[in-house]
Order: sequence, then structure tokens, then C-alpha cells
Amino acid sequence: MLGTTDPSDITPTLRAVSHFAGLDDAALADVARFTVRRRFDAEEPVIWEGDPGAGLIVVEQGWLKVVKYGASGREQVLRVVGPGEVFNEVSVLTGSPNMATVLALEPARVVVLPRDRMLDLLANYPAISAVVLRNLAERLAQLVTLVEDLSLRTVEMRFARLLLERSAGGVLRRQRWTTQAEMASWLGTVPDVLNRVMRELVEGGLIEVERRAIRILDRPALAARAAGGGGAAPDPSPHSPPNST
Repeated sequence: MLGTTDPSDITPTLRAVSHFAGLDDAALADVARFTVRRRFDAEEPVIWEGDPGAGLIVVEQGWLKVVKYGASGREQVLRVVGPGEVFNEVSVLTGSPNMATVLALEPARVVVLPRDRMLDLLANYPAISAVVLRNLAERLAQLVTLVEDLSLRTVEMRFARLLLERSAGGVLRRQRWTTQAEMASWLGTVPDVLNRVMRELVEGGLIEVERRAIRILDRPALAARAAGGGGAAPDPSPHSPPNST
């Protein structure tokens, strides 16, 4: 990880973020003076859960994943963030340690605004506070949905819904790092179970799997699977290896 500070170069990045959209040029330049740009290699940690809060972090380039680890080392992806997105608001507001680990999925660049400076902005610019509250509400809604998915839906239902929600024009484009193992972590399962689900959907004519994309061939049938209408068998425990029979 490398860190640099160049206010004039960082200002355009801040201007593109919704948090700072209401700031005039002078205020934005003042904010930029306190920020630090950091670069990370693929798989390098950006922050560790439990470490002191690093401040508000803006993704400038690349994709990162926010994860929690179980006692066994099992990984659950909470969200994936990309250019223009912001994270670590909770640590900024509460002064608590980082609540999750964030890893770079590919070479990435972020901009970090220290907590004390962000708190000054929240006190002086109500519009920024409103954006932060809206983002926190959206994150809470996503976490509630994640809990619901992991507790009440099978892997097939979760995977079908992921395809329906994240595809564009019936195609889910896969980044270089979107491996089966990575997708399994999003869905709270293991690669063997996900591979079985994908194979069944392919054999049923619902999807087509390519190297860099997954195509939806029968959207109504896939929507039925997402709703639990496909007669899928219960999933094995997410904390146990899948049945090999």
C-alpha cells in the first residue's frame, strides 16, 4: 500500500461523490487538503476489522469487497464497492474500530478523509449529513435482505435473484475476479454447492455460462426459481461441507 497527498488532483474525485456535491469550490479544496490517496494491489487489505477507524473512504479506482470472517476463517461478503462509492461511515460517526475487513479485488486506489475532518463537515453542512443518513439507511436495508436470504432462502433462490437483479439486458458480466469461489462467498455458501446449482440451471435451459458472462435464457422460469417455485432441495449447512453423494 502506498499513500500520497495531492489536493488539486483529489478534488475531482471528491466532486463526483454525492456526499460532497453541495460544497462550493473553496470548501471542496479545503477538504481535499486533508485527504490521502492510497493504492492497493489485488488481494491486499484496505482496512482490517477491529483496527482503529481509518476515516471516510472513497473508492477512486478498482473494486473492493467488504467481508466478515467466521472463527473457522469462512468468509461472508457483505457488499462489493466500486469507483465513486463510499464506505466506513459507521466508524466515522461512532469512533468505533472498523466493523469489517475490506480487501482489494484488483489493483485499486482510494481516498481517505480523516474522521475529525468528516465530523466537521457533518456539523457545518446539513446536506452532507442527509446523504450519510440515506446511505446508512440503504446499507441497513441491504443487511436486512442479506440476513433474510441466508436464513430463509436456498442457494438456488439466492443465486437466481442475484442474476435477475444484477444482470443488464439479460447478461451478468463477470469481472476477472468473479470466480465461482468469490460468487459463493457473496451467497453465503461453498463453491461445490454453487457449482451444482449452476449446472442444474444450465441443464434446465434457464441460463448459459460463459467465461466472462452468465446469460439468462428463460427469465420467467428463473424468476420462479428465485421465488422458490423450482422444487429445490434444502441446502446443506453453510458451516459444513456439502454432501458428496
